[in-house]
Amino acid sequence: MTATRSAEEIHQAERRRRPRGAVRDGLVAAGLELARTGGPDAVVLREATRMVGVVPNAAYRHFADRDELLAAVCAAAMREFADRMAAGVAQVPGQYGDPAAVRARLATIGVAYLDFAREEPGLFATAFALPEQHAYGPADDGTGRDRTPMGQLRTVLDELVDAGVLGRERRDGIEFPIWSAVHGMAVLAGSGPLRDVPDATRHHLEELTLTFIGDGLAYSGPATS
Repeated sequence: MTATRSAEEIHQAERRRRPRGAVRDGLVAAGLELARTGGPDAVVLREATRMVGVVPNAAYRHFADRDELLAAVCAAAMREFADRMAAGVAQVPGQYGDPAAVRARLATIGVAYLDFAREEPGLFATAFALPEQHAYGPADDGTGRDRTPMGQLRTVLDELVDAGVLGRERRDGIEFPIWSAVHGMAVLAGSGPLRDVPDATRHHLEELTLTFIGDGLAYSGPATS
């Protein structure tokens, strides 16, 4: 009787017990939890394997290195971000094209963005740790609605045009200054110089930001001759 099994024997036993893909999914889930509490720097292969209960070498069957695991966790954090946003938008009543309803949907997207940054600072930082992991251009693969945070913002902006709130001539690219304003406020109030302001002050500044965006979208500019 052998007292100690080799690492390879342990790994083979684990493979027999686990469904195909379970180890990879488990490592990403573990990485997500590490990121939740410690941000992107906390995503470490060895700690993820410990949480999943596999030997460290098992991780390299799924990820070439720590950076590849971080990339997968980065994408998973962005999906959680998008799901939170979609859940909030889904709760806004009103038919498509109704001006009041679409304004509320836009505001909900902004609130969801700021709430996620405040409630999940580790995941928020991780979601943007590797920006090249995300496609920020308009979806063009014909697979249906883009449920990323940027895709959801674009959907609402298109609805604002259809509702007559936003002029069609102003639509192209306007998602980026909007994103800049909300993301900037999230960073300023999260890890920036506004991080220590009272909650009431932060809430007021967030409302000012969202009001500024809404008013700016509705503004048609001075008449031209």
